[in-house]
Amino acid sequence: MGDVAVRIENKLQKAFTPSALTVTDDSHLHAGHAGARPGGESHFTVDIVASRFDGLSRVARHRLVNEALAEELAGPIHALVIRARGTSE
Repeated sequence: MGDVAVRIENKLQKAFTPSALTVTDDSHLHAGHAGARPGGESHFTVDIVASRFDGLSRVARHRLVNEALAEELAGPIHALVIRARGTSE
């Protein structure tokens, strides 16, 4: 796992203490496209399950993840797919 992926995972672990978390670097799928960087680590998918998301709308869940990753979204991350679920789902 690359440096950016590790930072994403660490920040989400700290912010949400998820029961499940997978961070996938999808950068290889976007090579040569806008926002792609040499060496990758620009496009990610986050699958996260946490009790913090229980009862929240999809937009509210995405907002929380975006806030937790604000520094990365302002820098190395070009695209982020978020699949956030509550523990009751």
